[in-house]
Amino acid sequence: MRTYYCLSLFIWTYMFHTVDAIPLEEKASRDLPSKSVVDLTKDDSKMLHRTKRGWMWNQFFLLEEYTGTDTQYVGKLHTDQDKGDGNLKYILTGDGAGSLFVIDENTGDIHAAKKLDREEKSLYILRAKAIDRKTGRQVEPESEFIIKIHDINDNEPKFTKDLYTASVPEMSGVGTSVIQVTATDADDANYGNSAKVVYSILQGQPYFSVDPESGIIKTALPDMSRENREQYQVVIQAKDMGGQMGGLSGTTTVNITLTDVNNNPPRFPQSTYQFNSPESVPLGTHVGRIKADDPDVAENAEMEYSIAEGDGTDMFDVITDKDTQEGIITVKQNLDFESKMLYTLRVDASNTHPDPRFLHLGPFKDTAVVKISVEDIDEPPVFSKLYYLIEVDEDVKEGSIIGQVTAYDPDAMNNLIKYSIDRHTDMDRIFSIHSENGSIFTLKPLDRESSPWHNITITATEISEWEIHPSEHQSDNSKQSSHIPVFIRILDINDHAPEFAMYYETFVCENAKPGQLIQTVSVMDRDDPPRGHKFFFEPVPEFPLNPNFTIVDNKDNTAGIMTRKDGYSRNKMSTYLLPILIFDNDYPIQSSTGTLTIRVCACDNQGNMQSCNAEALVLSAGLSTGALIAILLCIIILLVLVVLFAALKRQRKKEPLIISKDDVRDNIVTYNDEGGGEEDTQAFDIGTLRNPEAREDSKLRRDVMPETIFQIRRTVPLWENIDVQDFIHRRLKENDSDPSAPPYDSLATYAYEGNDSIADSLSSLESLTADCNQDYDYLSDWGPRFKKLADMYGGDDSDRD
Repeated sequence: MRTYYCLSLFIWTYMFHTVDAIPLEEKASRDLPSKSVVDLTKDDSKMLHRTKRGWMWNQFFLLEEYTGTDTQYVGKLHTDQDKGDGNLKYILTGDGAGSLFVIDENTGDIHAAKKLDREEKSLYILRAKAIDRKTGRQVEPESEFIIKIHDINDNEPKFTKDLYTASVPEMSGVGTSVIQVTATDADDANYGNSAKVVYSILQGQPYFSVDPESGIIKTALPDMSRENREQYQVVIQAKDMGGQMGGLSGTTTVNITLTDVNNNPPRFPQSTYQFNSPESVPLGTHVGRIKADDPDVAENAEMEYSIAEGDGTDMFDVITDKDTQEGIITVKQNLDFESKMLYTLRVDASNTHPDPRFLHLGPFKDTAVVKISVEDIDEPPVFSKLYYLIEVDEDVKEGSIIGQVTAYDPDAMNNLIKYSIDRHTDMDRIFSIHSENGSIFTLKPLDRESSPWHNITITATEISEWEIHPSEHQSDNSKQSSHIPVFIRILDINDHAPEFAMYYETFVCENAKPGQLIQTVSVMDRDDPPRGHKFFFEPVPEFPLNPNFTIVDNKDNTAGIMTRKDGYSRNKMSTYLLPILIFDNDYPIQSSTGTLTIRVCACDNQGNMQSCNAEALVLSAGLSTGALIAILLCIIILLVLVVLFAALKRQRKKEPLIISKDDVRDNIVTYNDEGGGEEDTQAFDIGTLRNPEAREDSKLRRDVMPETIFQIRRTVPLWENIDVQDFIHRRLKENDSDPSAPPYDSLATYAYEGNDSIADSLSSLESLTADCNQDYDYLSDWGPRFKKLADMYGGDDSDRD
C-alpha cells in the first residue's frame, strides 16, 4: 500500500510537467459545466445553476517491459456523480482499449493486460465514459486522456554501418580528420541517459583516436608513411548511459588506407648504361631502355626523361613510355661508323608532379650516364634525294631522256652502283633507265588525259668487286640495294577540242518573242591549261547569220541561245538544227562544232512546254483539248459496252429464254454462219434506220409470252434523215419507259451495219403482227447461205405454224 501511494504521488507530480501536451480543446472542454439546470419563477425570471465536473484519475504514466506476474495498474477513473451504489458503469475506448488496457466498469480501475514497448508506441490516447445503468445516459461528457510509456534502457547503440571504409593521405599531421562514425540508440533521449552515447577506440592505437562525443576518427601519429604500412583496421565502440558502468554498447570496424603523396624522388639503380647500335638503323629506332625507381604510385610516380648534356645530343633522343615509366633512347639522325664510333649522354629522370610540401627534401630527379657504341656494317647505296619529281610534256618523243637519279656507296669500299626500275610499278613498260648513269627515258607515248601521273620505284644496287672480276674473288658477298620513289608528272598539251558538256534537249515555244533565252550551253575540255579554260562561241562560217536564232557568248565559258523572230510554227518546221563553233584559247588552238537540236513546242502563257509530239501537232490543227478529251471518253464508253455485251451474250447462252420447241413463241436458233464478214459490203441498208416509214407503228413484244392484250404503243413519228445517234437514244428511251418490259435485264441493240443491203430484217422478234403472219418464202431465193433459214421458216412445218 505504501508503494501504491508513492507511485501515485510521482505520477501526479509528473502530470504537471506534461499538462502542456494535453490539447487546448480538451482543456476547454474540461472547464465547461457538465450539466446546467434552468428553473422558471412565477414572474418568468430565469435562474441558472452550475454543477462542477467530477472526472478524476490518478495515474498517466506506465513503465515499459513490465515483467511482474500480475497486471500492471495504470490508474483509476472516477466522477463525483458516482455515489458508490453501483448505478454507474465506466466504459473505456481508444488506443488499445479492451486488448492492451482493460477497465473495471464498476470501480473505474484501469490495468495494462500486456507488456508494453516504448520503442513500438510511446503514448496511447484513450476516452472514458460514465453511463447510468438504469437510464443508459451519460452522466458526464466523454473525456480524453493520454497514457505515456516510460523508457528503460533496453536498446544498445547501433552504428549506421557494420563496416566503414576511409582514407587519409600519408605524412598527415596529428589530429587530421579521417571519418566520422555514427551510432543511434532507440531509447528515449529525453528521459535519463539511456540514449546518451559515448565513443571509444578498442583497436587502432596509437595510430588513430576517436572523439568520444562526435565519433570523428583522427590521426594520432605524425608522418605515417604509406611505403611502410598502407592498411589499418580500427575498431570503435559506442556505449550508452554516458559510458557509465551498466550501459549497453555496440562496435563497428573502420578500414583506413593511407593514400600516396609524392614524397620520394626517382632514383636510377645504376649510374652508367651501355648500348650498341648498328650504323644503318633507320631514324626513330630504339637503341635501349633505362628506368629510374620511385616507391610512390600513380601520378606521384610518373616521371619524364631528358638528355641533359653530352656529345650525342644531336644524334639521339629520349622519350618516356607512359605505361612502364621507362626512358627509351632513339636514333635522331643517321649514324656513320666512319665519322664517329662512340657517343656519351647524360640522361635525367624527374617527377612530373612534385609536391611543394616536400621540396625541402631535395630535387626530385636523378641522373645517369648512357654510352652508345656504333657498329660498322655494309650499308646500301644512298640516293642524293629522298624522292625525285620529274615533269615532262605529254607530246615528248619516244626514247627521250626525261630525268636522272644518282646514288653512291657510303662504305669505305665505294662500290659501283647499278640502276633498275621496279617493274611492279611500271607494268606497261612506259619508262626505262640507264643501268650505269641512272638516266630515265621513255619507251612509249605519253597521254596526260589517261594517266596524268606515273609513280615508279628506282632500285640502286651495289656492284661488288667479285662481280667485276669473278675469277679473282671466290666469296659471294650479299648485294646491298636501296629504293627510291620517282614521281613523273605529265604536263598538258592542248590536243583536245572543247565540246558540249552534256546533251541538251532544247525547245522553243510557238508563241516565243524575239530576244527570248531558250537555252544556256556550257562546254568541257579534257585538257588542263595552266591558266584555266577560256572558251569562245561563234556561228559556223557557212551560216554566219541565222534568221531564227542568235548565239550570245556570256564570257564565262557559257553561251545563250536567243530567239530572233516573232513566233514559230510546228506546221512549217518542227525541228531546227543550230551549229555552234566552239574553240579555246590555248596553243595550239583547238575547235569543234556542236549542233543543237531545237524542237518547236506548244506552250502556255507562262512559257511552260505542253506538247512537242507529232500526234499532238496533227490533232491540234482541227481539234481543241476539250474535243480530244471527249473522244477519249467515247472510246472508253464503247469499250465498256463491248465488255457488257459479251458478258450478256454468255449469260444468254447459259439460260435461254425459250426451252421447249412447242412454245408458241419464236425459237432462237444459234448458228456460226455470220455472213460475209468485212468483204460483205451489201450487209445492211442504213436507210432502213433513217426512214420513219420502215418501222411499224404498233408491234407487240415477242421476247415474253403476253398474258394480257396490251394497248398498242404509238411512238412519236421520226423525221427524215434523222441522226443515227439520236435515233438510238430515242429507241433506248422507249424501251426504258415500256410498261410491258420484263423485270429481268434485256439488251436492245441498235448499230450501224453497213450500206445497200438488199435483205430486209431477219429478226423474228417483229414477225408477229396483230393481223397476219409473215411470209418467209423469199428466203429460198437468197442462195445457199440462207438455205437453213429457208428450211426452218419457209416450209410447211415452220415454227410460225
